Amino acid sequence: MQFGIFTIGDVTTDPTTGHTPSENERIKATVEIAMKAEEVGLDVFATGEHHNPPFIAPANPPILMAYLAAKTKNILLSTATTLITTNDPVRIAEDYAYAQHLAEGRLDLMMGRGNTGPVYPWFGRDIRDGISLAVENYALLHALWREEVVNFEGKHRTPLHGFTSTPRPLDGVAPFVWHGSIRSPEIAEQAAYYGDGFFHNNIFWPSSHTRRMVDLYRKRYEHYGHGKYDQAIVGLGGQVFMAKNSQDAVKQFRPYFDNAPVYGGGPSLEDFTRETPLTVGSPQQVIERVLGFRDYVGDYQRQLFLMDHAGLPLKTVLEQLDMLGEEVVPVLRKEFAALKPAHVPDAPTHASLVEAAGGPKQHEEPTAPQVDKWTGTRAEDDNKLG
Repeated sequence: MQFGIFTIGDVTTDPTTGHTPSENERIKATVEIAMKAEEVGLDVFATGEHHNPPFIAPANPPILMAYLAAKTKNILLSTATTLITTNDPVRIAEDYAYAQHLAEGRLDLMMGRGNTGPVYPWFGRDIRDGISLAVENYALLHALWREEVVNFEGKHRTPLHGFTSTPRPLDGVAPFVWHGSIRSPEIAEQAAYYGDGFFHNNIFWPSSHTRRMVDLYRKRYEHYGHGKYDQAIVGLGGQVFMAKNSQDAVKQFRPYFDNAPVYGGGPSLEDFTRETPLTVGSPQQVIERVLGFRDYVGDYQRQLFLMDHAGLPLKTVLEQLDMLGEEVVPVLRKEFAALKPAHVPDAPTHASLVEAAGGPKQHEEPTAPQVDKWTGTRAEDDNKLG
């Protein structure tokens, strides 16, 4: 099982000191947090994608992922999420394949619709087309990574004729894709159709909702013939804050919770920790809570924690990562491994995907030139332009 962290890159004032980090401070802190995650033995670092303040999560995550690939050796780099609705699938295919090469395969993606409505018109899209965009754009991306030459016509973009995305995926194997969703059954269906992973960011939701979404995905995964119900590839989110004893954890975290952009003004800390996966307490309480997730989603493959939200200072985040890596994750690894049946697969990695494909595949040039019906093989060859 993979354990890791994800960041949404919010720039939030620390309510206990009044300090608001600059964008530069926050960006550099994100790098330090990722490197710390590797140091303490975590498997995954994932970054969100945002295009609006108060976030500094990269608008183009491959920039950060490529930089981190050069700064780290083992940790897998992911997104949380890549906006499949407002990004051009061609750019996604090219940018992430390039980053995959730089990272020597230590890269995968989580695709999502995004939950910030104004982003859609900024990129010429309509939020009412969110599901349709997610379905069509991913169908194109899936083809771009698996077919040398793509011909594609859809509703939301100009057609492609005889198009080859470059660079080709490393070893001929596309990055593994998780489809992230909080509330959309259509996205769970999409993940199941392709045999991809389904990541339910249950950070704001009760276990009953998470159970229904994961159950739907598992049933449809089996329906499409990718494996048994309990072999579907599932990931979960969550947020934790720890101290040696639970009273200190609650006291320290309360002002951050009460003033957080996404928490403040809503349910109390006590209500939120009771109704959602948010866990504020001792390392042992975190262990017990996370092990309990298995009771309603079954055996799953990836657990990501949000650790740097709501204005928490970098020093505190790094201390939290020390506790997570030293006291929590080793126990969780052992316990989850002991509980997992042998037929339930591990989370896919580049190495496992290459092995499943029968080894690395060499890129082959098309045997004949492919002519784009709009411009010709070369623009200067099209007599319509002359």
